[in-house]
Amino acid sequence: MTTASANNPLKDMLDSRDWILADGATGTNLFNMGLSSGDAPELWNVDEPAKIRALYQGSVDAGSDLFLTNTFGGNASRLKLHAADGRVDELNRASAELGREVADKSDRKIIVAGSVGPTGEIMQPMGTLTYAGAVEMFHEQAEALKAGGVDVLWVETISAPEEFKAAAEAFAMVDMPWCGTMSFDTAGRTMMGVTSADMAELVGGIVPPPLAFGANCGVGASDLLRTVLGFSAQGADTPIISKGNAGIPKYVDGHIHYDGTPELMGEYAVLARDCGAKIIGGCCGTMPEHLRAMREALETQASGPRPSLDKIAEKLGGFSSGSDGTDGNAPEPRRTRRRG
Repeated sequence: MTTASANNPLKDMLDSRDWILADGATGTNLFNMGLSSGDAPELWNVDEPAKIRALYQGSVDAGSDLFLTNTFGGNASRLKLHAADGRVDELNRASAELGREVADKSDRKIIVAGSVGPTGEIMQPMGTLTYAGAVEMFHEQAEALKAGGVDVLWVETISAPEEFKAAAEAFAMVDMPWCGTMSFDTAGRTMMGVTSADMAELVGGIVPPPLAFGANCGVGASDLLRTVLGFSAQGADTPIISKGNAGIPKYVDGHIHYDGTPELMGEYAVLARDCGAKIIGGCCGTMPEHLRAMREALETQASGPRPSLDKIAEKLGGFSSGSDGTDGNAPEPRRTRRRG
């Protein structure tokens, strides 16, 4: 473990707490503030700083102990789509500084996590992105987030193991502690075929290891908790992250709407804790009202036994597939997409 990890506020919180409430959606909240579909949210770090402060403050006020910066698409490859690939340092640093500002004025400890999403490219041999090229992109972003004052780097929504390892290598180059999640949205696997068991094995071989690892986004809360159970079954010592979507996306009145109620997300948070997760948050569709319900449920409901799949389905709805991916029923890998 690096010195940075050993003396990190998130490590201290993990060591002293039974659970940590993370934040909710970035995209959903920003769309509600006026972001147009197809625009780069990261540009708002400079163009609309008051709205980014409000995004972070909304999570803190709702009870989050940790929030991610608005930098999911802040690498050169993603920003090139918006002619902003030369602004990686500026946009990431600005987002981190806004996050540090919000966290430092709170009367309780708040962790600022630097969000690092996938490059959006397919790695060799299936695609053209080299491993060294991925490390270089992640390194550039990591340097800027560190300079902006984040407590920890947080790679998320990853599908390919090579890209996950490239991010981890880049984080080691800047001597920053890190966390990492993958998205298991293809019959219990990532788009590139990784299962929960595969990820647990992958994490076990990375030096320095993450402070926590797990799953985010995916299909729905039920599927995500099935994946969390898969992590727990591997007996890993590393704390587990659970960041599930607020229900299932539905097209309503010309907009994508997630059907998960605050009450459902409260149920999800308690089940996530009972499944073995220690850092619990939401992903697409998760708003401050969901986070408040999650915080209240975690504070008022006692821990229970590890839930069965039947109990998860009863509380949160059925699974999108009959398999968690570990039985060999693997679909064909498909291409990546952006987190909501």
